[in-house]
Amino acid sequence: MQHLNNPPENHQQVLGGQGWVGLIDHLGEEISIINAARVSFGKLKDQMEERDITLLDYLIENKHTSPMEHVVFTFSVHCPLFVRGQWHRHRTWSYNEISRRYTEIDMEFYTPDKLRQQAKSDRQASVAAADFDDAELRKMISTHNQSSFELYETLLDRGVCREQARGILPQNMLVTFWGTVNLGNLLHFLELRDSEHAQWEIREYAIAIKKLIKPIIPNVAKYYESKGQVW
Repeated sequence: MQHLNNPPENHQQVLGGQGWVGLIDHLGEEISIINAARVSFGKLKDQMEERDITLLDYLIENKHTSPMEHVVFTFSVHCPLFVRGQWHRHRTWSYNEISRRYTEIDMEFYTPDKLRQQAKSDRQASVAAADFDDAELRKMISTHNQSSFELYETLLDRGVCREQARGILPQNMLVTFWGTVNLGNLLHFLELRDSEHAQWEIREYAIAIKKLIKPIIPNVAKYYESKGQVW
């Protein structure tokens, strides 16, 4: 039996190897989109042709998303709590997560490889700074992570329930959840999260998801590449 905290075979590492996202399962192929779009004709195809690719491009261009909702992906995500919080704002996904009410094994914490500075022109943004000496600060973060974990274990040893003890764990604790979403809503997620306006950490996951799904929807990826996007 594989533990949920372990990455699945088909996964991409992110955050310098501290996090990952894996493709657990999927339903449907690009031909499923075409068959859904032409369902009124009462016929099914099993292979994509050039005219089908043209139709696929038309559907994406004109935001006819309902045919794409017949393709569904399930991912396993290992990420910091603050990334999970951003992710769960996408309410069209279905989520299930490891709960610290039931287990305290494999507890990990995210320490950035490089700290960023606050942008002066945008309170919601950060900027990379080559001359920013962050070695001491990152060490302080690691020390805080360890201290929080030790306090958590002390609370458990003294008989405090897990559901209360977990309250002292920091926002950079790594959590693992499953997320299931149809292709129409996934494309919207990727548009928002693989953007220069998105936080760097969650953008890492969006980029990784593109790599995972590209072999399944190559012509969808090709459409976005034709618009100058990286897939």
